[in-house]
Amino acid sequence: MCLLDSLLGSLRSCLDGFPDKRRGINTTYGMGEIGMAAFSVFFMQSPSFLAHQRQFEAGHGRSNCSSLFGLSKVPSDNHIRDMLDPASPTLLRPMFAEAVGQLERIDGGLDMFRRLGGRVLIALDGTEYHCSRNIHCPHCSTRIRGRGETEYFHAMLAATLVAPGHDKVIPLEPEFIVPQDGAEKQDCENMAAKRWLAAHARRYAALDPVFLGDDLFSRQPLCQAVLDAGRHFIFVCKPSSHPLIQEYLTGIDLPAVETTVKRGKQRFVHRYRWLHDVPLRDGRDALMVNWFEIEIINANGETTYRNSFVTDLPVGRDHVVELAACGRARWKIENETFNVLKNNGYNLEHSFGHGKKNLAAILVSLNLLAFAVHTICDIGDELWRAARAKLGPRYNFFGKLAAITTFLIFPSWDDLLLTLAFAKPPPIPP
Repeated sequence: MCLLDSLLGSLRSCLDGFPDKRRGINTTYGMGEIGMAAFSVFFMQSPSFLAHQRQFEAGHGRSNCSSLFGLSKVPSDNHIRDMLDPASPTLLRPMFAEAVGQLERIDGGLDMFRRLGGRVLIALDGTEYHCSRNIHCPHCSTRIRGRGETEYFHAMLAATLVAPGHDKVIPLEPEFIVPQDGAEKQDCENMAAKRWLAAHARRYAALDPVFLGDDLFSRQPLCQAVLDAGRHFIFVCKPSSHPLIQEYLTGIDLPAVETTVKRGKQRFVHRYRWLHDVPLRDGRDALMVNWFEIEIINANGETTYRNSFVTDLPVGRDHVVELAACGRARWKIENETFNVLKNNGYNLEHSFGHGKKNLAAILVSLNLLAFAVHTICDIGDELWRAARAKLGPRYNFFGKLAAITTFLIFPSWDDLLLTLAFAKPPPIPP
């Protein structure tokens, strides 16, 4: 069985376990079929994919939904939304773990993400995926805009496997930022991050992860939560939000390392400084952390980049350069995860359906899984990689994928990918 078929099979098994609210004999579609139909739209990056397959089904009695995604018939969009709305997005958590498991089984697949002596980096950050002044549900967060109007939105704390040196990222299970029972304050990224660590840190313990985050995370409660989970952190530490650390740095001759980096015809100096055992905040219970900074200087002596971090990991001359590269990899969750999901075909912020309970969260989880499966296939599925190599950029590959399945029915993923790679002629049109 090829890697893609294995991943889709695992997802189908997961979706088959979704609760079915129907009572009686009107069960034309199983929950697994309903879930796979929703997933297929995100996987094919084609909002009209199901509509085209219904036309095939009506005219020829079969479709790509059947041969590629295992559907006996194509359910309607409204039926899909209605049936998925009651399901909890936590039901999809095992599939994210399975995706990482498949990555581990690829020869060298997980190794490309290992840094700092075999550890992996997990970046945490929040993002919104729905916003409206009219449509809302009990799980919406709220804010007041101009003229006193209430705006409703959905947000999540995303976790993503990242590494410096390549453009591959693997989204992990999100933690949704939703009103919490008994809480007086509205939910936020930090609280969601604590819940994520409590729910999932043990699951990924074997990977010995180091958590990355922006300045919002470099506060003692969250740093302590990471340590309590037995893990490590590298968090951005802005001078403006950590004045006590800046006092410790003042007047000290800090150890430093400089390296010269060539980019094209230009040369830059990367200067690193660090300090051990500085308190993260005032008070006797202050957590002691290690601080380090990277400064990039161009040939004219101008500073083009500067950032500082705090970590529980040891910092020294031999590994400050790698620590800084790992800390800077935090931006990959914004540029190579959120930016791709919002602007490169996944349409993360588009409302595919809001529902009354969990629909929005279920659909965004399926979207994240589609991105994860795509990336794992980019790494380890030979036929997928051959088709990607032949068609080039992501937009061209998925454009061709959507177009060819609009007019032709393929008996398997192998046939489809071989056709896209120009290694096999397309099937005879129905």
